[in-house]
Formats: sequence, C-alpha cells, structure tokens
Amino acid sequence: MKIAMLARNANLYSHQRLKQAAEERGHTLDILNTLRCTVHIASHRPQVFYNGAPIAAYDAVIPRIGASITNYGLAILRQFEMAGIWSLNESVAIGRSRDKLRSLQILAKHGLGLPLTAYANDPKQAEEIIKAVKGPPVVIKLIEGTQGIGVVLAETMSSAKSVIEAFRGANVNILVQEFIKEAGGTDIRALVVGGKVVAAMKRTGAADEFRSNLHRGGSAGAIKITPEERSTAVRAAKRMGLNVCGVDMLRSNHGPVIMEVNSSPGLEGIEKTTGKDIAGQIIDFIAANATNGTTKTKGRG
Repeated sequence: MKIAMLARNANLYSHQRLKQAAEERGHTLDILNTLRCTVHIASHRPQVFYNGAPIAAYDAVIPRIGASITNYGLAILRQFEMAGIWSLNESVAIGRSRDKLRSLQILAKHGLGLPLTAYANDPKQAEEIIKAVKGPPVVIKLIEGTQGIGVVLAETMSSAKSVIEAFRGANVNILVQEFIKEAGGTDIRALVVGGKVVAAMKRTGAADEFRSNLHRGGSAGAIKITPEERSTAVRAAKRMGLNVCGVDMLRSNHGPVIMEVNSSPGLEGIEKTTGKDIAGQIIDFIAANATNGTTKTKGRG
C-alpha cells in the first residue's frame, strides 16, 4: 500500500514508529507537512498539491493534525476524502473530538459516564455554573485546549469566579467540570484501534499537580482495566466515529468518567509502558480496511 501521513513534524516518535511499522510490512509511507499542502478547488476535480505539485495517488491517509492547525488540517483532509482516499480517522470525527463541548454532548447523548459539566457565555453566570457542577472545587478548561494546557483547578468560589471572568473577559470559551477528588491525580489512557482496546496505561500527575498529562511531567505505568472501563472506551470511540483514539478516563465513585477522546494519541508513552507494537496494529488495521472510495462522509459535514 501507499500511505500518506499528514504531520508537521516528521521526527516525532509516533510518526517515525508508524513509518517504520508500515515499511516493515512492505508498505510505503510518506510524511507530508500539513502546512505545505494546498487545495485547488475545481468542479469534479478535487486535488491536493504538495510543495506546488499534485500529490501522487495514495491508498490511505493518516491524519496527525496538530491542535494549533486544526481548521487548516481538516480542510486538507477533506480534500483527500473528496478524492476518494480512505482516512484512518475522518475529518468530521476529528472535528468533533477537537471541540470538547461537542464531544461531551455526543457522549452524554449516548449515556456514557462523564463528569458534571457546565457551559455558559456570560461571566455573570459564573456562580450558577460552579454550583451546577457541585463545586467548588471545580476544573476550568479551554474548549480547544490540549496536553493539559488551559486547564485550571479552582478550589474556592472566589478563585473559580475570578478564573471564569478572566477567561471570558479575554473572549475565550471554557467548560466548568466537577473535580473528581477520588481519582487522586491519576487517570487512565485506553488506546482503541478498530473498535478494540489494544493497550492501556495509568498516568499519575507530578507532585502538587492535579493534571496527569505526561507532557506536564506526569508518569505512566501499566494497568489492567476493568470490563466496564474497556466497554466505555470502545463505546466512546464508536460514538465519536474514530477508528483510532486515546480515551482518557478517571475512576470515580460512580464508575469510569470520560475526560477526553483524543483523535491523534501519542504512541511513545503507551508503547514504552506496555511494550506493545501499537504502531504495527494501526498499520495492520489500515491494510485490512482501506478501500478507495469508502470514506463515509466523503468530506461532507
């Protein structure tokens, strides 16, 4: 197979592992800098150009679109889809996952466990939404944040109101969520490939840090997840429409609650923690499922 990967940094561990796994299986994988791709729009001739030249024919595309260029990356990916090229994760599903509010609305609609969450536009409603999530303390997060950036724990009513008013004063959209104290600064990352959890790890925040992201200095360890946690991760991936994703969950007193569904999960932490060849499993899934013209959305929506 001939596979394209949309990624800004070809040297990242995840991208090099996917390229290595593809080549070990006899496939070709080209890493295309997303920002060097351009779209030429003409009737009945959807086409993507790379460095000014039309791209070669590909059997599949792996979107590894950075959060800072989501809109541009999705525009490029939609053009691949319109040309009939199969995408590991489709543009509509990635767009859902990048909007935290939208993704929570979808998961809540299908009865998946979530922390109490509130959203409002008017900073004058700060006290109302804090009380709606049974706080303080509360977790305040940017709707489009990633890797723990833009996530604040406010432990008192006055501090929570101040943070909310500051964010809204800067015209930044936020969510307010209940703080799951019993999680103890630890979460679970379940990696789903093709409707199955292929690996899981426990992430623990650094000292005096409630965020467990590895990018924030957290540590990872192997974990055996429960059948309920496994089912929750698989159902979340299905409802979001993602073939590959990382589902982040907390263990609460009332069962697993989903914090985020990540459509471009990093592979370094979970491969090194579990010793599993996740990149290989992703490539095997592509080889078994990529068929030209079978993209469900075909770039629409």
